[in-house]
Order: sequence, then structure tokens, then C-alpha cells
Amino acid sequence: MKVVRSIATIAVAASLFSCGNQLKEVKSLETEIDSASYALGLDMAIKVKANFKNADRDLFLQGYKNGIDSTNLLIDTKDLNGFLRVFFQKQQAEKMKEQQAKMEQEALTKFADNKKAGEDFLADNKTKKGVVTTASGLQYVVLKKGKGNKPAGPTAKVKVHYHGTNIEGKVFDSSVDRGTPSEFGLNQVIKGWTEGVQLMNEGAKYKFFIPQELAYGAQQKGADIKPFSTLIFEVELLELK
Repeated sequence: MKVVRSIATIAVAASLFSCGNQLKEVKSLETEIDSASYALGLDMAIKVKANFKNADRDLFLQGYKNGIDSTNLLIDTKDLNGFLRVFFQKQQAEKMKEQQAKMEQEALTKFADNKKAGEDFLADNKTKKGVVTTASGLQYVVLKKGKGNKPAGPTAKVKVHYHGTNIEGKVFDSSVDRGTPSEFGLNQVIKGWTEGVQLMNEGAKYKFFIPQELAYGAQQKGADIKPFSTLIFEVELLELK
């Protein structure tokens, strides 16, 4: 990780210097070594401030001095990189989660009507003859039964023909129109596909009505798949790979 590499580089550079018991503050930089020494410390502070705003200054300086003196270490040096890597991975994951939640809230405000339209469509659709609704909310209709095997779990690879539209009937993707079947692993597609295709036997053709939470959620996928879109796919399972 970039943050860990930066800290590791700083630690190596810092080990070239000695540290007294008191910090001597200077008012000017007289030599090139003076400038380089100050620049290194300043660069280190900027990086730490940017990546770890909640750092405890006293403990940071104590860790620096302990590292220079190689004494009184509270964390073993062999554990240092591993600890920092895990710590900053957690920090990054939390930041990404916050950003995603903010993005979803903004999208929900802007595309609330699209979300409600999908929910209303599914509520009406589930009452129609032949429509089956699974525990997850996925809806499907069997257009043609198959006689072959079913995919053996979410890692199975399949060859399919499909035709995808939004609830307004706008085609956004179609292997049928392209005239070329698609092959992929069921763990490489949206959740509605992963679940739905596992219900099919080779040779079967189903029509899936996929709620937004099993599709792309708050993500925009091109001009015809707005955030929170319910999607409709006709899928023919040609063969297992």
C-alpha cells in the first residue's frame, strides 16, 4: 500500500540520523544537509497529516525517538510493516464505505422516482400468472424448460444468450442482437444473474425481473441503466463450460 511504503521509506531515511534528548529549533538552513534534513521531516509530517489525521503527536515522536535509539520499542520491528498495512487497509476501507454511503444517499435523492418505479413494477409483476418470486426478491418466468444439468454453484461457467431491457423496454445490452453468445463465471455478474442462472437447466430459457439491489444499486451503468434500476433479462442457458 502506498501509505505503508511511504512510512517505510521515511523510517529508513530517519534511521540515518541521530536524535538528542531535546529538540533544538533552528531559524535558518545553512547547508544542503540542513535543507535536506528539514525537508525530510517536513515531508514526513505532511504525509502523516494527510493519511492519519488522528495521529497522537506525542506517541508519534516517541516512536520516532525509540526507532532512532533502537530502545524501549513498544512494537517489535518485525511486526511493524504488517501492523501498518492492516491498519491503513482498515482506514481505507472505512473511508471507501463512507464515500459509498454518501454517493448512495446523493443518488437516492436524485433518482428516488426511478427506485419507486422499479418497486411498483415488481409489486405488480409478482401478481401475474407464472411469475415466481424467490426469497431474495428475484422474480422469474420459465419460458422454456431445459433437460440438461444445472450450474454447480456460483463459480460455474456458462454459455448464454441474453436480451436485457429496463422496465421502459429500452434495450441496453443483448447478445442476441449481436449474434454472439457470452461466456462467463456466475460469480462475475450481478447478484440477480448469479442466483437466477443457477435455477436453470441447460437448454432452458427464463425471463428474469431483477430488483435494483440484486443489479447495480446506486451505480449508473450507461445512459439506459440509471441508479436503482430494475432490470429485465431473457436468458437462454446454452451450455455449461
